[in-house]
Order: sequence, then C-alpha cells, then structure tokens
Amino acid sequence: MNNVYVYIITAALVSFLIRALPMTIFRKPIKNRFVKSFLYYVPYVTLAVMTFPAITNATQSKISGFLALICGTVAAWFNQSLFRVAVICCLVVFFSELLLV
Repeated sequence: MNNVYVYIITAALVSFLIRALPMTIFRKPIKNRFVKSFLYYVPYVTLAVMTFPAITNATQSKISGFLALICGTVAAWFNQSLFRVAVICCLVVFFSELLLV
C-alpha cells in the first residue's frame, strides 16, 4: 500500500514540474526559429502518436485499418473536411470488413 502513495506523489510532482518549469525558465519571448518550430509541431506529433495505433487496432483486421488510414490521408491531402475524411474512413473500413470476413 505504501507504493501507491509513492506513485501518487511522483505523478503529482511530474505533473507540477511539466507545468511550472516552462513558466519559470521561459520568461522572455522565444526568438529561436528551431525552438519555435519544434514547439509548434509538438501537439500534432503527440496527437499522431496517440491516434495511429488506435487506427490500426480498432478494426477486426489490420488491413482494413491501413486501408482507411491510406484513404483518409489521401482525402486530407486533397483538402477534404474533417467530417468527409471521417466518413470516407468509416466507409472504407465497413466495406473492407465486409469483403475480408
């Protein structure tokens, strides 16, 4: 039971440090182009890292997940709206699951 308290305290400290350190370290506006571009893309990379495994593992077969990923990427490349991309991916998964099973 003592380990639970250690885990909770560690999680609280890490969470606090992640939020408090940037406020104390970066008081002036960031002027470095590399750091600014790095910080600009962090949310997109984080979202991609969390979403990609879910795309491939949410279906019954990995093939339909990859087909939906490819079709969704192509639709997004041609500036389709997020709703259209989601509908296209859902239809690709639906029909590929019908054909593969």
